[in-house]
Amino acid sequence: MGKKKLVIYAHYYIPDTASTGQILRELAEGMSGKFDITVICVVPSYLGAIEDKYKTKKYYEENINGVKVLRIRVPEFSKTNKKSRIRNIVAYFFGAMSATFKVGKMDYVFSISQPPILGGLLGVWGKWVKHAKYIYNIQDFNPEQTIAVGYSKNKFITDLMMWFDKFSCRRSDLIITVGRDLVGTVEKRFEGKKMPKTVMINNWIDEKEIYPLPENHSKVAEFRKKFGLDNKFVIMYSGNIGLYYDLEKLIKVLKQFRKGYTLTGVYEEGSKTADGREVVFAFVGAGSVLDKLVLYSKKHHFENIVFIPYQNKTDLIYSLNAGDVHWCVNAKGIKGVSCPSKAYGIMAAGKPIIGVLEEGTEVRGLIEECHCGKCCEPGDYVEVADIIRWYIENAGTSEVKQMGMNGRKYLEEKLTREVSVQRYAEEILKV
Repeated sequence: MGKKKLVIYAHYYIPDTASTGQILRELAEGMSGKFDITVICVVPSYLGAIEDKYKTKKYYEENINGVKVLRIRVPEFSKTNKKSRIRNIVAYFFGAMSATFKVGKMDYVFSISQPPILGGLLGVWGKWVKHAKYIYNIQDFNPEQTIAVGYSKNKFITDLMMWFDKFSCRRSDLIITVGRDLVGTVEKRFEGKKMPKTVMINNWIDEKEIYPLPENHSKVAEFRKKFGLDNKFVIMYSGNIGLYYDLEKLIKVLKQFRKGYTLTGVYEEGSKTADGREVVFAFVGAGSVLDKLVLYSKKHHFENIVFIPYQNKTDLIYSLNAGDVHWCVNAKGIKGVSCPSKAYGIMAAGKPIIGVLEEGTEVRGLIEECHCGKCCEPGDYVEVADIIRWYIENAGTSEVKQMGMNGRKYLEEKLTREVSVQRYAEEILKV
């Protein structure tokens, strides 16, 4: 008997740097021994631009590490332009619907909650067209996320979004979420009335690809030197610089630790650690809020904020190791809605965490359980500043280093890629 056939709708897929695209790549490759897998996704375009080689045909077929990939051509877009983003997303949605007819018979259809609402509807479409079992992987809940950050205040639109996503949930044969608080959101949506079968499986990072490196490692030193981080105490944010992380307000907290001229012309020295290192705040990545952060930094004459572009996945190990402490943040109201996967990469690199996360969320629970960081509530900017100050005052101590190692140890024991991928395969085969 041959392997079961599984189609995955993935808005982004390798080599795109979207966190969901990376997770789905590792999931697909990890399950390829048990399933014959096809991924339907866009041509590489996470940052908006598209290479010329992907502009001539409607579809592109590839085989990447044993996974068949069917790519859809979409228009280029700007992350700061809503209309161009919507046009890009709609092109993917209808392109994926059409591509469903090109992939042959399927036993299972797997979609994620990206793009919002449309990802779920694609899964329903695939189930109907292929007469297959449907697994809905909810990484982020919408419209709850949209409402939490005020992206849309139109109640008619958010009610319509809720109706459609609950429709997708009802039509699924299995919902897989990535946090205990997210399971609670499914329960809240259905209030015990015909609640779809739901399980929780943690996201992960490949602990064999991301791991602690010595401070003097040549590639880490090269990264630090390239971006002016040599001999500095680096507090790093790495990932999507988007709407759901409250970064526009968090950057204002950094004025207390600024190096540079104030608006009145007074020069501030900035903060230093006990061993004399200057404190630098590094933002690595891109997203819809990046330009606002850069503008704020320039307006307030920060000399100790550095903006660094997305790193290739092969270089992620070096950039993560270049940070002394890492942010893991969400905006207020994201509890039960989204789960910041960046925490797994930080833990894998053995770095301590500044967690600005609501109590009762999955990742805050993990941080507190294994003592790999210090946490506070989103919006408590006084406590955020106190945590930053604590790390600066204790930089280089055994206590801070041990916090980072605690995270690595916990990840190796409970949050490996192999454990999570195995659970995905088992749960899908049970359907």
